[in-house]
Amino acid sequence: MAKIRFSALEELAHRKPLEVPKRRRVSEIFGCDVLTIEKMRQYLSIEAFKKLEKVMIEGGTIDRGLADQVAAAMKAWAVEKGATHYTHWFHPLNGATAEKHDGFIDLQKNGSMIEAFDGRMLVQQEPDASSFPNGGIRNTFEARGYTAWDPGSPAFINNNTLCIPTVFVAYTGEALDYKTPMLKALALIDKAAVGICQYFDKDVEKVTATLGWEQEYFLVDEALFNARPDLKLCGRTLMGHSAAKDQQLEDHYFGAIPERVNAFMDELEYECHRLGIPAKTRHNECAPNQFELAPIFEEANLAVDHNQLLMSTMKRIAKHHKFRVLLHEKPYKGINGSGKHNNWSLLTDTGVNLLSPGKNPKSNMQFLVFLVATTKAVLEQEALFKACIVSLGNERRLGGDEAPPVIMSVFLGQQLDSILDEIEQKVSSKKMSPDEKTELKLNVGKIPEIMRDNTDRNRTSPFAFTGNRFEFRAVGASANCGAAMIVLNTAVAEQLIAFKKEADALIDRGVKKDEAIFQVLRKYIIACKKIRFEGNGYSKEWQEEAQRRGLSVDSDCVGALKAYLAPKARKLFVENGIFTERELEARFEIKNEIYLKKLQIESRVLGDLALNHIIPTAITYQNTLIENVKGLKEILPDVYNEVGEVQLKAIKEISTHIKEIRTLVDEMTEARKVANNSISNEVERAQVYSATVLPYLDKIRYHIDKLELLVDDEIWPLPKYRELLFFK
Repeated sequence: MAKIRFSALEELAHRKPLEVPKRRRVSEIFGCDVLTIEKMRQYLSIEAFKKLEKVMIEGGTIDRGLADQVAAAMKAWAVEKGATHYTHWFHPLNGATAEKHDGFIDLQKNGSMIEAFDGRMLVQQEPDASSFPNGGIRNTFEARGYTAWDPGSPAFINNNTLCIPTVFVAYTGEALDYKTPMLKALALIDKAAVGICQYFDKDVEKVTATLGWEQEYFLVDEALFNARPDLKLCGRTLMGHSAAKDQQLEDHYFGAIPERVNAFMDELEYECHRLGIPAKTRHNECAPNQFELAPIFEEANLAVDHNQLLMSTMKRIAKHHKFRVLLHEKPYKGINGSGKHNNWSLLTDTGVNLLSPGKNPKSNMQFLVFLVATTKAVLEQEALFKACIVSLGNERRLGGDEAPPVIMSVFLGQQLDSILDEIEQKVSSKKMSPDEKTELKLNVGKIPEIMRDNTDRNRTSPFAFTGNRFEFRAVGASANCGAAMIVLNTAVAEQLIAFKKEADALIDRGVKKDEAIFQVLRKYIIACKKIRFEGNGYSKEWQEEAQRRGLSVDSDCVGALKAYLAPKARKLFVENGIFTERELEARFEIKNEIYLKKLQIESRVLGDLALNHIIPTAITYQNTLIENVKGLKEILPDVYNEVGEVQLKAIKEISTHIKEIRTLVDEMTEARKVANNSISNEVERAQVYSATVLPYLDKIRYHIDKLELLVDDEIWPLPKYRELLFFK
């Protein structure tokens, strides 16, 4: 194994940046592999185009006649671009993307072959639903599931294949993907937000949720990656002593991008732009060999599609440059993990960002309603906000090395916080005097001036207002953004609906509209104080304060997932038509199942490495020391009397660590066997694994990392942190 390590280091020494060909301007190639609505116009009749455009903008169904015309247009465009196959591209609940390729071919009676693709093939395909996570919705012998075209997300060509974004549902109709419930959540918040906007602007007819994600990731040389079984199988290092230098000098963040990495980024952005992904920002992140890519914000459904497409594209392009991409939330112990900040806002069809202050008291009042309703949504569903972002990987990331803590709180900034406090103090349930109204409106009108200088951020807040959007910073790097977007948009929609109901009730009783809005706003502001926090989220004082406020401080992933089955979650999702009871229970089971299986894999890999690589290497070195001590004692007794005690101490230390590793691995294996043999329910087994198996990973690692410092570097079998994190 040591030979593999040094072979990898030798290969790394000869790495050179891949020569990147000169590219055309972004404006010339952007979206060239995407079948936009404008391109569809060239292939459709005017009547068919207008019907399709209406469906793509407003939603609705497509009849068979229109589907056939659209399919013919898609095939013509795709074949012109060199595509040979088509696929329904969807997001199953394993967090990845899925696709089954079919050729554009049909066999004729005379034995000839023609290119074929009709409306039936476009609108629906039938993958095996039992082979994807389904939470008990499908039995193994009940294989049928359906994918159905999502007209709101354009088709694109990837690897000579026409990819058609679709939803994925079971034969019985339950959603087996992220897209189906997300589309429902986006429709819900559209309707709810329009209802509030009508108080302020009768011209608003549609509100679109927007998303701008920030994707963090690590790069590692493929030779080193291949020499680390834990990286290959688990996506993270299960062992490895920290390097003498990592990120403590703060010299990597925003530093000059290494030439080889820059070549990778150039090709990645070129592919992104061809696929219509508006990649804009790239930079070094805090940890060594950690980087970030961020696009311009887009409509949320399309943004989620683009993030899923980006992750698969990153992995493909990285191989061209002899890299591997690590999207795990905590691939290396002791340095920054990787997140995926979700920047979320709401945009009207009149061009107004509802989370951006306006130019007058009226528009600022609208801004405050959406700001406070969003804050109250986090308060009401704080356990669910945590549940939608927890995972085995994120459990290790949250709360350390600049990642926000697992305690949900909302940061608004000192100035906005003061304005909300002022509204709380000045507005009462009684009728307001004209002077009070005037003073309050004048202060509300000053918000844009205040916001102009209110640019500071709280890096420890999991949900922070950052000027014209909320940033959900707790989402993990490998996650599908859809999980967070479903919860966020549904929860905010519920609060907007409740706000309007309460305000309308006051108006019906004769209270003037502005005053009714102020009174409900004050009520929400008072309630939101429990979730608003402006301080250091890492501090012990905040943990104690959060407990006093009744907020969830539990960092246990399995425990947090129970929020999906809480009465609040059932009411939120089922009553609003986002999930059925069965779909909600399925998601709870799937998340526990994924947690269990990943932990099972990690413990098996660690046990294998410990017993088959680390212990034999330590014994080999120990034997060398023993032979050395024997030789000194026999040939150079005087030298032995001087240094023998030091070497004997090293031998004893190695023996102690070997014994502890062997004992702990045996105990961990036995804990797995007990859980596997005595518990058939996977949710219960996940809980037992979390309590009895998970703790062994760090205990075993401790002793392996100590051995790494004791054993001769030339025989240590795995690339070390200083090698993984620092390559040219």
